[in-house]
Amino acid sequence: MNGQERMMTAIRREEPDRLPIWELIVNEPVIKALYGDISYEDFVEAEDLDGITIFEDFRIRKWLNSNTYIDEWGVTWQVEEHGIPYAVDHPIKSEEDLAEWEPPDPDADYRLDALQSAVERFKGERAIVFLGHDAFEFSHYLRGMDRLLMDYVMNPDFAKKLARLVTDYKTRVLERAAEVGADILCTGDDYAHRKAPIMSPTHFEEFVLPYLQEVVDVAKNAGVPFLKHTDGNLWPILEDIVDTGLDCLDPLEPIADMDIGRVKEQYGDRIALAGNVDCGQLLCHATEEQVVEAVKETIAKGSPGGGHIMASSNSIHPAVNPENYRVMVETAREFGKYPIDPELIETYSEKNYIDKYRL
Repeated sequence: MNGQERMMTAIRREEPDRLPIWELIVNEPVIKALYGDISYEDFVEAEDLDGITIFEDFRIRKWLNSNTYIDEWGVTWQVEEHGIPYAVDHPIKSEEDLAEWEPPDPDADYRLDALQSAVERFKGERAIVFLGHDAFEFSHYLRGMDRLLMDYVMNPDFAKKLARLVTDYKTRVLERAAEVGADILCTGDDYAHRKAPIMSPTHFEEFVLPYLQEVVDVAKNAGVPFLKHTDGNLWPILEDIVDTGLDCLDPLEPIADMDIGRVKEQYGDRIALAGNVDCGQLLCHATEEQVVEAVKETIAKGSPGGGHIMASSNSIHPAVNPENYRVMVETAREFGKYPIDPELIETYSEKNYIDKYRL
């Protein structure tokens, strides 16, 4: 099998020839440490990853200084030392602001340039995962997290109006991505932190879930799988997420009590799983031997019977030890051949390496 076949087989909850390997994001410092000044696309090829993640293209409206800019949405971003931008100011501070605000054009001719390039280079060889959004993340980029969560209580109609504008844009971009050639549609809005969802389950059902359902339906209507990425402890809202009909859930943070074996036991007959080697502590600070043991445990819990894509518990961010990432990949290839070794399953399925990293 090639990478595309491997990923698509796993997302159908079947057994490929071996465990597919993919990451939502691999940040530049890790790429540079392993290969020097090459592009992410070249890195995917050099590492022979089974899938590649592609973002929509955007344009910067204005640079405020050397590391701060305003994007097409009017959100102000500050680029940190390792190249990762964080939202630092939000354009929708009042209902009047929203009345005067217009979203970017989802049909802009440059919006899917990166995707088109990936299709030309990788289509049929590696799974092309297009990363978009549902309503929550861009709503809090536009409004600010504190204001948005207060809106859920004090001004629910305003919160829904904002979510509607975001979703209309994002669903159109996802529709176009499927038309251009994305193999898998994905949204990256994070709903939870380590202890619990960011909002109550009741607020999730009212203000987030309907818009997640819309983007899942975009994928279904296009005939492509839908992969949902969200960090954190999802247990209070997990049934609702699975009920949308998504195909795969990523990344199942073990430090947030998202044990991949437990999730597989409860939901493995309905969804595939991607993850979940810890990147908060293990991939940053552990020895290579500890990484090997963690990957074996992840395979033992998540891979039997198929339906598993090997990945970290979030991304390969700048603090990840590049050599530990490489060990993760090599170990997954060595021990992820199907059928999974019964002895490995017996030895590792009851272990829990993450306990040593809990605070």
